Order: sequence, then C-alpha cells, then structure tokens
Amino acid sequence: MRIALVTESFLPSANGVTTSVVRVLDHLAAAGHDAVVVCPGPAPRSYAGFPVVEVPAFSYRGFRAGIPSAGLVRTLDDFRPDVLHAASPFGIGAQALIAARRRGIPTVAIFQTDVAGFARQHGLAVTAPTVWRWLRHIHSYADLTLAPSSATLADLEANGIGRTRWWGRGVDTTTYHPQHRRTQAGRALRAELLAGAAPGTALVGYVGRLAPEKRVERLVRLASLPGARLVAVGDGPSRPGLERALAGTEARLLGRLDGPELARAYAALDVFVHTGTTETFGQTLQEAMASGLPVVAPAAGGPIDVVAEGVTGYLYAPEDDDALERAVRVLGADPEMRARMGEAGRRRVLPRSWEALGEAILGHYQDAIAQRVSTRV
Repeated sequence: MRIALVTESFLPSANGVTTSVVRVLDHLAAAGHDAVVVCPGPAPRSYAGFPVVEVPAFSYRGFRAGIPSAGLVRTLDDFRPDVLHAASPFGIGAQALIAARRRGIPTVAIFQTDVAGFARQHGLAVTAPTVWRWLRHIHSYADLTLAPSSATLADLEANGIGRTRWWGRGVDTTTYHPQHRRTQAGRALRAELLAGAAPGTALVGYVGRLAPEKRVERLVRLASLPGARLVAVGDGPSRPGLERALAGTEARLLGRLDGPELARAYAALDVFVHTGTTETFGQTLQEAMASGLPVVAPAAGGPIDVVAEGVTGYLYAPEDDDALERAVRVLGADPEMRARMGEAGRRRVLPRSWEALGEAILGHYQDAIAQRVSTRV
C-alpha cells in the first residue's frame, strides 16, 4: 500500500503522537509498504527511508503547530496514496482529511490527544463545546476514527463522533526491561540518584513532558515524603516553575532522556507516578510497567485500561492529591509489594508489541479502503 501519513507532531518533538507515528512507519518499512510523512517543520528530511515533507509551523508553549498550506495538498496529489493516516488531526490533519475526501482517498484518523483538556490546562480562550464541534467536523471526513482506550471511545461517542474503533499502543519490552537496573550503568545511576539518602529510600519517578496538561506541579508535595526521593525525567514549558518549586529539596530533575539512557532511568526507579488527568492512553505507564515498576496514576482516561488496581499499581481519584500521596507512601514503604506489582505489570504488557499494533493498523487501512469502495458503489 501507499500511505500518506499527516501528523500534527513529529521528530524531534518527543510525545505520544510522535512515538506512535514512528512506530507505524517502522512497521510499514519492514512490511515493504510505501509512505510519505507530512508534518510541522523543522523535521528530518526522511525517516525509515520515507520522505518527510515539512509544512510551515509556529510554536506555542513548546509545541510546533502546523499551518495548513498548498504544499500539503500538492504532496497528496503527487504521491497518490491508497489511504491517508491522520495522526491526532486538528490543523494540518483537518486539511488533509478534507482534501482526501474530495479526492476519494480512504482515510483513517487517530484520536489520541484530549484537545479540550489541553486547551483548558493551557488557559486558551476556547470552550470545550467549541473544541468538540471542531473535532466532530474534522472526524466527519474520516472513514474510521481509532482511539486508544475505552474511556476515549466513550468520550467520542458522547460527543457525536462515530465510525470509531479501538487501536491501542504497543511497548518495546526489550528496550524497557528490569535488567537495566542490574547493569553496571544502571547501578551507577541508582547510586547517583540515592547519594546521601537514608538506607531504604525509594526513588519515586515521573517521566514525560513538563507541561501544564501533565499537572507536574503535583509532584512537589512528593519531594518531601519521608523515605522517598523524587526523580523527574523530561522537559517542557513547566520546567522552570518546577525547578523553582523544588529548590531546597533533594529531588532530581534529569531533563529529557532518550534510548538507553531513558530505559536505565525507568529501571532505576522504585515507583512510577503519573499526575496528568487528560491522558487518552498513557504510554509512559506501559514503559514503566515493562521496566518492572508499580504505577500510581489518576483514575481517568487511558490509565483506567492500563493499570490493574491493586495488582500492577494504584489508581487515585483524579483531583485527590492526598490519595496520590497515600499510594506513594504505601508503595515506598513496602519493597515486597513493589516487586510483586512490578512483576505483574511487566507480565501484563508483554503481549502488547508494536508489531501486533502495526499489523492491526494495516487491517484498519484495508477496512477504510473497502468502506470507501462500497460507498462509491
């Protein structure tokens, strides 16, 4: 097949949209398909052997937002795809879906960003009903809309978006593995993070964007918990404020990490914490579980599907900071429980390979093509 993949986010940006896009491209390359990527610039000129076409973009609070342009339409006309894949469509994705419908190109849209929640967290002067009206308009042009969790599918249905199916997220259980904790580099990192701490201190960590929608200010109270030391991995517009709030504590901010360094950072932790309440999935939760960590996350959105309450970690009421702290206290004080939940978490994510998700997306492409053909008849 020939797939045009239009995405609102791509490398070098690191987020859930980018991760899923590059994994799909890896699978398409391995399976011998052809593809082109259209994304906000600046971006690499190619990925996995596929050309990458930049569109003009502007920055807002650490995000690069693409601007609809004639170049996007020219790319579709030149490439003549069998199917259009729109990743988290809102701006350029909306333009691509409309252009594809006019040309009779089958379309698959991936819903993986809670745009209404993002707008609220960033203080944008737009209401949730207005955002949902625009999203309904966008997704009306998609033959299929795929969402990563039961909560997100329910939100789409409640807001009038149809033709939906589930498509989750894979996790690399080879890269993210508990064994990194036992390597020389892993032991050295753990020793560095625990320098000066009392014996038995647990490393409590967060990995992800440091941004308003992630509610990272909630981490501050965890920095003063007895028997715990906070570690935050990531970067973003909330980092300066978080650094100021954590000044004088023993918390460690490691900045953005990738590849083996990120895998070691996960494995060095004892407890993984997530603070955002608008996640449609929660990919970092799966990476933490693959690394053998118990997870503490809000009982909202994607984490409800990812975390087995009391088995692989704890879910807390989304706005209850006391419940978040209690869960961390319990796990921080009980190494045996951490080991048991961490092992259960890794078993839970072992079947969730990106290869399986890649095959699933190919099936969705074929269904969209068949659906478009049937409408012509």
